[in-house]
Amino acid sequence: MIERPAAGERAVIVQLDFGQLDLDDQLEEVRLLAESAGGVVVAEVGGRRQSPDPKTYAGKGKVDEISAMIAATEADLVIFNHELSPAQQRNLERSLQCRVIDRTSLILDIFALRASSAEGKLQVELAQLEHLATRLVRGWTHLERQRGGIGMRGPGEKQLETDRRLLGNRVKLLKEHLGKLSRQRGVQRKARMRGDVLSVSLVGYTNAGKSTLFNALTHAGVFAANQLFATLDTTSRKLWIEGAGNIVISDTVGFIRDLPHSLVDAFHATLEAATDADLLLHVVDSASHARDEQVSEVDKVLAEIGADTVRQVIVWNKIDLTDASSGVERDEYGNIARVRISARSGEGLDLLRESLAEYAIAKTQARKKALIEAEREAQHDHIY
Repeated sequence: MIERPAAGERAVIVQLDFGQLDLDDQLEEVRLLAESAGGVVVAEVGGRRQSPDPKTYAGKGKVDEISAMIAATEADLVIFNHELSPAQQRNLERSLQCRVIDRTSLILDIFALRASSAEGKLQVELAQLEHLATRLVRGWTHLERQRGGIGMRGPGEKQLETDRRLLGNRVKLLKEHLGKLSRQRGVQRKARMRGDVLSVSLVGYTNAGKSTLFNALTHAGVFAANQLFATLDTTSRKLWIEGAGNIVISDTVGFIRDLPHSLVDAFHATLEAATDADLLLHVVDSASHARDEQVSEVDKVLAEIGADTVRQVIVWNKIDLTDASSGVERDEYGNIARVRISARSGEGLDLLRESLAEYAIAKTQARKKALIEAEREAQHDHIY
C-alpha cells in the first residue's frame, strides 16, 4: 500500500512535447505551479505528438498510460500543462475516472488561494466565473425538463440556462464593481502624477524576486516566498531617495507564460499601476537559464495591457547565485538600461537607488522646463 502524504492532493502531471525548445523549463514550471497550489507531484507523463488529439488531447495510448499511472500512484488529480477544451476535459475525466484540470484552471486556483484584498478576491472570482462559463455541461438530468406541480412552475428555463443566466448576472455585477474601483484608483493616480513624484512599478516574471526587492528598498514587510504568485495585490509605498526626495514604488503581480486572458482582463485594474508608471523596473531572475524567454513573456503581457511604451530599466537580480558582479549598464544614448543586483544580499542596491535618483531628477527638470514653456506661451498669448 502506498503511503499517502499528510496533506496535499496527489497529482500526475502531463507535459506533451509538440516540438518546444524549452520543454524542461515548462516541466519545472508546472511542478512549481502544482506545489504552489498545495499539490504533491507523484508522477509525470510525457510523450511526443505532432498535434493535440481533438477528443482527449493526448490520444488513446497516452490516456491508457496516464490511467495506469493514476492506479499505481493512487493519484487524486491529473494536471495537463496545456489548455484543454471543455470537451477534452470531460472526455478525459470519463476515461480516467479522475479529476482533470488544465494549466489555466491551475493558475486560477493559485490566484484564488493567494488573493487577500477584497479587490483581489473580486478579480479572481471574475476570472474563474468567465472560465467556468465555457465549461457548464448538461449534468442536471433531473431538471432537464420543466415539470408541473407545486413549487415546480416557473418560466420554463432548463437548469443549464438558469445557471448561465445567474452566472452572467454575477459576472456583470463584478465587472461593474471592479470598474468603479478602477476609476477611483485612476483619480488617485492622476493626483499623484500631477506632482513631481516619480512613479515606479516593479514588473517581472513570477518568482523573479520583485517582492524581495520591494521589501529591501522600502522595508514594507510584503509577503515574499520562493513560490509562484506569492504576490497578487499591488502594494505602493513612498521611498526616500538621497538627492531626489520621495518617489512612489509599487509591487505588482508576477507574469507567467501563457497567462490566461481572463486573468489579464480581470486584473487589468491592478496592472494599471504598471501602465501609469513613469518607470518600470523589470526584475529578471538572472540565475534562471530561461531568463530570455521570461523577459519576452513579460514584454508580451506589458504590450497586452498597454504598458509597452513606459520606459524600462532591467534589474538583473539574484547575482549572488551567479558569477556576475553588481554594476550599471547604459544604452547608446547614455540612459540606464540595466542594473545588476541581489535583492537578497543587498549587493548593488546603492546603484539601483542612484539610478532611481537620476530618473527622479530628470522628471523634476522636465516638469520645470514644461512649466516655464507654458508660462512663456501664456505671456505670448497675453501680449497678442
